[in-house]
Amino acid sequence: MARPLGGARSWAAGALGLLLGLLASWNAPAAEKRLLAHYMPWYTAPPISSWWGWHWTMNRFDPEQRDEEGRRRIASWYYPLIGPYDSADPAVLEYHVLLMKLAGVDGVIADWYGKDDYLDYGVIHQRTLRLFEWVRRAGLAFCLCYEDRTIARMIEGGYIPPTQAVARARDTLREAERVFFTQPGYLRWNGRPVLLNFGPVYFTGDQWPAIFSVLAPTNQPAFFTLDRRVTGAVGAFNWPPMWASSTNGGILSREALRSYLDGFEQKASSWPAYISSAFPRFHDIYAEAGVGPSYGRLEDAEGEILRLTLHRALTNRSTYVQLVTWNDFGEGTILEPTREFGFRDLQIVQESRRQFLDRSFSGGPEDLELAWRLHQLRRRFSGQLLVEAELDRVFALVVEGSRETARRLLDALEQQRPVLYAWGWANDRLALRVGGWRATGGLEIQCTTNLLWGPWETVAVYPAGTTAPMFETTVDRSGPARFFRARNR
Repeated sequence: MARPLGGARSWAAGALGLLLGLLASWNAPAAEKRLLAHYMPWYTAPPISSWWGWHWTMNRFDPEQRDEEGRRRIASWYYPLIGPYDSADPAVLEYHVLLMKLAGVDGVIADWYGKDDYLDYGVIHQRTLRLFEWVRRAGLAFCLCYEDRTIARMIEGGYIPPTQAVARARDTLREAERVFFTQPGYLRWNGRPVLLNFGPVYFTGDQWPAIFSVLAPTNQPAFFTLDRRVTGAVGAFNWPPMWASSTNGGILSREALRSYLDGFEQKASSWPAYISSAFPRFHDIYAEAGVGPSYGRLEDAEGEILRLTLHRALTNRSTYVQLVTWNDFGEGTILEPTREFGFRDLQIVQESRRQFLDRSFSGGPEDLELAWRLHQLRRRFSGQLLVEAELDRVFALVVEGSRETARRLLDALEQQRPVLYAWGWANDRLALRVGGWRATGGLEIQCTTNLLWGPWETVAVYPAGTTAPMFETTVDRSGPARFFRARNR
């Protein structure tokens, strides 16, 4: 299911020229734009699955083998910071949606192939369902990018005859309506569910209105196709134009990129809506994997390509901004943290959001690390119910914006100590939540009036296994100051 698109890598020196060219096309900022991360829910890996899926192996690489640095051999030039993973792993999904939330991303576009039990389409469908569960928990929006190339492949494989193509597409979109369009949080444009199509590939004529006709009037999609607007679409979205690299020895030149972006926006100026994409690089591994020729390279240029394409998308007249991509490791367009780039790309997203969309957005690099630390603790203490309950609380705190409290809890868990936090005061009653690490012997709350010398008096005891305890006490405001601490027994 590799896509016919590719990248480049050799022209950091031309970044200034590209910047000037991109700046030339800027329009007024659009503060209501939403940042949407294009997400691939197609990875399978042990121990969640019993096999390494094609997108990690491409039938050439063996993730069971490791290099001298301990990295598994996967079908990518880049390596996820958390290692290769399964898209159904709840710890991974939690990590991803928290990173998006902290980076200032508003929603997710999931690459979706329908639910047919053909190739890995059904597997991807199940992972899309799980992804959107976590997306909703994080308070993010979501929508689909339907790949109608699935129809072509099912016909080529003899799974369906050509005469059933339109009927199968209708059934697929009815399923999208039933499972996705009607859900709270599904992205809508002018009241219509947003649906992207990476193509069209099979239905290249006027079939789309007939396909959509089976959907309810309220669910006629706001349809966006690749590069050009087709019948039934309100607009289109752009993508790294790797086809243009063929005229420059496989390297996408800055002139070709600028020309493509200018041409796309000129076409889009007459459409009801369009989506601008921002991307950090393109460096596919298809040739090395033996699945086809490389589609070229787009140089990372130390983050300049992402800054330039993102700034342009945020300041032109597009309706949405698509981040291409969250995690397409086969093509190298990933924004997800990697060993090569760390959190850099998400920091660029944070900076751009603050500059162009929301000056009050306060997310910084240290906040992105909250998601990483939470994920590490999930792995370290998997199966320890009390710790997992505390980590659930950390997730909820981050989502609601209480990042400092979340950080205190993570500190306590990493140091294996309890912590008092979230105090409240009413009618001379002090209330404190007890969190962090709980030892097998339980914990106690101690009090003193002399913080330096003590003595400390035990005022409450919680047995092992107590979940989410609250400590409450009456405080005499006219008396000496009292200090409290939590201790493991």
